[in-house]
Amino acid sequence: MLKTILRRITDHIIYMPHDDHTDRPILASISGANLTLGIDAGNSSVHANLFLQELAKHNEKKIDFLVLTHWHWDHVFGCSRMNLPIISHVGTQEQLVKLQGLAWTDEALDERVKAGSEIPFCAEMIKKEFPTHRDIRIETPSIVFEQKLELDLGGVNCLIEHVGGDHSSDSCIVYVKEDKVLFLGDCLYPDYYNGDWKYTTQNVLVLLDRLQTYDADHYIISHRDPLTKAEFQQEADFYRKISTLLGQHGNDHSAICAGLSHFIGRALIEEELFIVDWFVNGFKMNQPNDN
Repeated sequence: MLKTILRRITDHIIYMPHDDHTDRPILASISGANLTLGIDAGNSSVHANLFLQELAKHNEKKIDFLVLTHWHWDHVFGCSRMNLPIISHVGTQEQLVKLQGLAWTDEALDERVKAGSEIPFCAEMIKKEFPTHRDIRIETPSIVFEQKLELDLGGVNCLIEHVGGDHSSDSCIVYVKEDKVLFLGDCLYPDYYNGDWKYTTQNVLVLLDRLQTYDADHYIISHRDPLTKAEFQQEADFYRKISTLLGQHGNDHSAICAGLSHFIGRALIEEELFIVDWFVNGFKMNQPNDN
């Protein structure tokens, strides 16, 4: 029996797990009776090719269309290898057109980091994913939408909807109705691109409210293992509690951590402490300047 790195969520949905070594996100395939939709293109042609080879090796259906959850490099650099019609939000298309004019040499990346238009983390990951030859071609989506797009794959209905968020204003989700699976892309991650990493409380609360209107049993976040409904609810409750504590204690980091620790009944782990930092950073940013 052939071994595979693919994982199956439902009869219709299969995915390749994320890889933190070079910031590779989850890539997925959703198959109906008539069509198959791919989610995200990966962070390089090598990444995209690995996914396509795995699908072919195990006689999975070929992908007919590709949807991008947002414009960031790790989700789009594999588009040229996918060689498929691309669906995206209009904001994603606009950002990709801007990327087409950029060079990707070490020197160009370093210059953009110095200028503040690129962040060190992404520059480092691009260099790791492309240690030598860097033939990066940015494709332009041919099918764009502003609010939502519904696809009938043949007994499997997908809703692609723009939700925005702190991480990227063009972020979109993909909801597979029959399978009760919600692909979130990176929409729940903080803003990495504008100074200190941060969450905006109001943005997070609005986004959580919206995401929790979907009847989902599985939540797929691009750089994590899939979450169950109960696990996602627990995380949403955690974020909401931070928001409440910010309202009570302002940017008092110690008081917020103490309140959270009491709420969950244990000491906070490192990842949770980072999340508190990001919320506090966003709170500080939105305070009026007394000067």
